[in-house]
Amino acid sequence: MNIDTTGIEFIVKKVMAEIDCAVEGGKPLRDGELGIFNDMENAIDAAFEAQKSFMRQPMAFRSKLIAAMRAEMLKKENMEMICQMAVEETGMGNYEHKLLKHELATVKTPGVEDLVAEAFTGDDGLTLVEQSPYGVIGSVSPSTNPSETVICNSIGMLAAGNTVVFAPHPSAKKTSALTVKLLNKAIVEAGGPENLIVTTAEPTLDSANTMFTSSKITLLCATGGPGVVKTVLQSGKKAIGAGAGNPPALVDETADIEKAGKDIVDGCCFDNNLPCIAEKEVVVVEQVADYLIFNMKKNGAYELKDAKKIAELEELVIPGGRLSRDYVGRSAKVILKGIGIEVDDSVRVIIMETGKDHIFAVEELMMPILPIIRVKNVAEGIDLAVSLEHGYRHTAIMHSTNINNLTEMAKRVQTTIFVKNGPSYAGIGVGGEGYTTFTIAGPTGEGLTSAKTFTRKRRCVLVGGFTIK
Repeated sequence: MNIDTTGIEFIVKKVMAEIDCAVEGGKPLRDGELGIFNDMENAIDAAFEAQKSFMRQPMAFRSKLIAAMRAEMLKKENMEMICQMAVEETGMGNYEHKLLKHELATVKTPGVEDLVAEAFTGDDGLTLVEQSPYGVIGSVSPSTNPSETVICNSIGMLAAGNTVVFAPHPSAKKTSALTVKLLNKAIVEAGGPENLIVTTAEPTLDSANTMFTSSKITLLCATGGPGVVKTVLQSGKKAIGAGAGNPPALVDETADIEKAGKDIVDGCCFDNNLPCIAEKEVVVVEQVADYLIFNMKKNGAYELKDAKKIAELEELVIPGGRLSRDYVGRSAKVILKGIGIEVDDSVRVIIMETGKDHIFAVEELMMPILPIIRVKNVAEGIDLAVSLEHGYRHTAIMHSTNINNLTEMAKRVQTTIFVKNGPSYAGIGVGGEGYTTFTIAGPTGEGLTSAKTFTRKRRCVLVGGFTIK
């Protein structure tokens, strides 16, 4: 995909400046305008009142609003502005891939069609089980997918009949605020109420804590690192946690190695490896390791062989054993420049052979850095891949044509997403079947969230009536 960004940077800087100018002493000029509040408690109150009326509206009304939200997000000028802003504000990711993720979240997030009723009938009457809203949901959104998470969660949560209060990552507050504003604009123009989606102009830890503890918030949904997931799980509320991952890509001797090499590079470099689904390490049977590396290099991988350069890279991106935020989501070209290696834009991923205990293999870097570990056979490979996944139950990838090997890996790794013979992003609907989400709840077990995830089942029983069997 070749995108002409001429003029977009100017527009983005202008909009970001306007967002800054709309704040005086930390306060929006008009508190609550298009869902942006100065005070978290005011935001929660507004969403609480909006949900009372929203839940009385028919399903067709929800569908109408969601259609308007999708249409607004698919406007070319909005897509380009939001995605360029995300890169500009956070310093992370790839503009072209963000466009793809933005469109994916907008188009392939399920709406009200996801809510399916159950019925039981017999001699004793009729029992109906339906999915009803929780009320007001508090949602934490990350800097890695700022617009995508807001779009995805907004569609799913509103389709379920809830309103939502967002606590975005502070480093993506402008992108998140703009997305919330545009979604609200679409809702109001379609005849919907204000404040179905709200957030704060200046998100802080204190404002997030206010959301976590508010009695008006019935459900919490955290998309982010282990710290925020742990916090929501300790809140005493119903919580959905979408946490970290460290997806292994396992390659056995039966795989289509040429395809595997391309798929692994494609998946690893997607948005500069920011998605938690992306390949983070490769485990390969020794018999085919050299040919796999050859094919990865043919598809944009740069191999580091010098142990000194690998050590330099480690010190650059994990100085003192702590992940450097300066290189999270940065391109392979930028990272290599940091250790004195100049490459062109065709280089998409940095690869190197390491041991199984190397920090590159053990830690989730969220950078296009891909360690490769050789194993003697597929049994050893499955053991190692399961170990490196750390029980996060997030994502794993395997390249094989042996159904028994694929089955064994799937049973052992127990991840929410298991991609066979494709790049990792096939697991969220890019070149693979199925709907998408950017809130993948492995820790709490909901899996790929959708509208029905944000509902509670309610049973309505009619005794002795309306059965025609």
